[in-house]
Amino acid sequence: MKIKPLADRMLVEPAPAEEKTASGIIIPDTAKEKPQKGKVVAVGPGKKDEPVTVSVGDTVLYGKYAGTEISIDGQDYLIMRESDIFAII
Repeated sequence: MKIKPLADRMLVEPAPAEEKTASGIIIPDTAKEKPQKGKVVAVGPGKKDEPVTVSVGDTVLYGKYAGTEISIDGQDYLIMRESDIFAII
């Protein structure tokens, strides 16, 4: 990975949006919701007195509008602070 996040920021690869409902109905592109979970790809070193509790490879839940969307080599990522993450699953 060419990007190294600073301080308490991390790089998250969002999970793909759901294509079907549980009952098998196909969801069109216009009705898909933004995913609210993803996999941590890179983690910053943390702040001086606050180490980062999330590690690379963790699957996390975050807010619907959390982070900043970036694209690296055609792959979409979110860069966000640790405080934007709700839970590790």
